[in-house]
Amino acid sequence: MATTLSSHHTQAPHELQSSLDHSSSSPKIDLNLFPDGLKTTGQHAPLPEHLHPFEDFPSEITGRTVWKAEEYKDHPEKWVHRFTVAEVEELSSAADRFIAAGTPLTGISQKNFILPTLGPYLYNELRDDLLNGKGFILFKGLPVTEWGNHKSAVAYMGLGTYLGYFVSQNSRGHVLGHVKDLGEDPTKIDQVRIYRTNARQFFHVDDSDIVGLLCIARALEGGESDLVSSHHVYNVLAKERPDVLKTLTEPNWYFDRKGETSKGQEEYIKTTVFYLERTEENPRVYLKWDPYFVRSLTRFSDKGIIPPLSDKQLEALRVLEETAQRLSLHMILEVGDIQFLANTHILHARTAYKDFAPPAPRRHLMRLWLATPESEGGWKLPFWDSDEKKRGGIQVDDQPPVALLDAD
Repeated sequence: MATTLSSHHTQAPHELQSSLDHSSSSPKIDLNLFPDGLKTTGQHAPLPEHLHPFEDFPSEITGRTVWKAEEYKDHPEKWVHRFTVAEVEELSSAADRFIAAGTPLTGISQKNFILPTLGPYLYNELRDDLLNGKGFILFKGLPVTEWGNHKSAVAYMGLGTYLGYFVSQNSRGHVLGHVKDLGEDPTKIDQVRIYRTNARQFFHVDDSDIVGLLCIARALEGGESDLVSSHHVYNVLAKERPDVLKTLTEPNWYFDRKGETSKGQEEYIKTTVFYLERTEENPRVYLKWDPYFVRSLTRFSDKGIIPPLSDKQLEALRVLEETAQRLSLHMILEVGDIQFLANTHILHARTAYKDFAPPAPRRHLMRLWLATPESEGGWKLPFWDSDEKKRGGIQVDDQPPVALLDAD
């Protein structure tokens, strides 16, 4: 089935049921491949009936999701949480129990990674602040050098299960991703995912509700993090460049799949950049954006298959990036730091970097993409899979989840 603007699913095609459920004729999931019984739903175009004209969008966004960098720049106590000795011990004990049980890392969940003290804070307080508040936090002090990659990954993924359901990040099913320079050519943007290079990443969001980054090793220089409230960016654009904001709400943008497609899917998605949440009362503004996935489609536009970027769209690309840069909060991730942020209303970027010379380890971040279905407090998004547990992400056919301990 081609995924276009008019695509509509009346039933989730990736809905999977436990092999223990014999009451349904639906396809049964192989729990040896999908240990938690869930499958990532993947990328989709928005449902056309839930798209809105520019006139329906608010003139200004207010509330907890709107913040300015100066509110946090000199006040790390507002967004930094250093793990206490007791919290590290709780994570350590839970990780040791999980490893001893022999459960595959792709089967980790709240049920088999119990955090009596941290768990309620993560699920109730932090999760709400990520989804409905400022949208980011920086944890410090996970002893990754002492623990090594395996135990660190278990603790990290276990912590993440209290914030959402992990989803696949690429065509190979990686649910534990690795941001690391593998020597791929960053100029081949129609083929290469930039996180596998040392090139600059412009402001963007990932295909999940929440993204996590755990720093395993730092670069010699660069590789620093910037983030910004996309709702603050929206407000500034509404005042300074409403023409650009209007362009970003029009459903005539094409986003590249870069070959990560299931059978029958098109190589791109026709969509918009800013959406309204799918609710009648006070719908929030949602952003879905990555300039690399927009600029990489010349292989189709050059052949006349899709239209090239218009002058208005090129201007919007430039203005959106420059505005985000101007308003952003800068931070540096040290070894043992974990950054979580919400893709619903936070844009993030990374500076280019240079690694230490061998045999020193290369810069290495472990990455999580986490989904939060609307029935569990997630945003009501204009996609057919809005209430699927593992909504979003990148799913190619029946590729099972994979959790490697290093980049491949």
